[in-house]
Amino acid sequence: MRKTTTLALTATALVALGCGSGAADTGSSSGEKAGGGDTKAKVAKVGQPARDGKFEFTVKSTKCGVAKVGTDLLGAKAQGQFCLVTVNVKNIGKESQMFDGSSQKAYAADGTEYSADGGAALYANKNAETFLNEINPGNQVTGVVVFDIPKKVTLIKLELHDSPFSGGVDVALG
Repeated sequence: MRKTTTLALTATALVALGCGSGAADTGSSSGEKAGGGDTKAKVAKVGQPARDGKFEFTVKSTKCGVAKVGTDLLGAKAQGQFCLVTVNVKNIGKESQMFDGSSQKAYAADGTEYSADGGAALYANKNAETFLNEINPGNQVTGVVVFDIPKKVTLIKLELHDSPFSGGVDVALG
């Protein structure tokens, strides 16, 4: 339990430190989006690329109904059920950009918003692909973003972000 708390505090501190530079980057991205038209109008589907800021996301698969991630010795148990979203993230910008799985959101049919479970994602990914991963231009990573949702809930869409302050891009799951 202490390791998880320490990791969570460390992650929070790193995100807080990175927010200043991320906010500056997002400002220029927003300006580019405003001048380039409404990018929120399009909704991608699983398997289709979707862009937000400096990242191109491709959701590869989703798997819900998972009770636990990790190993018998180290892992996380879902409060409800885990939904594991495998996503490829490619940096399409000209500078490195940090991918943070905890900036991603999922939605149910009734509009309820669910946050990603960063602690569980550490156990679901072998190399911490979705935990504050710096991606250089042209490079890409594939990792699992984890959502802990009630057992009877079905997710209908994701909102993927290149930073905590970006507008995001929607990906339909149905």
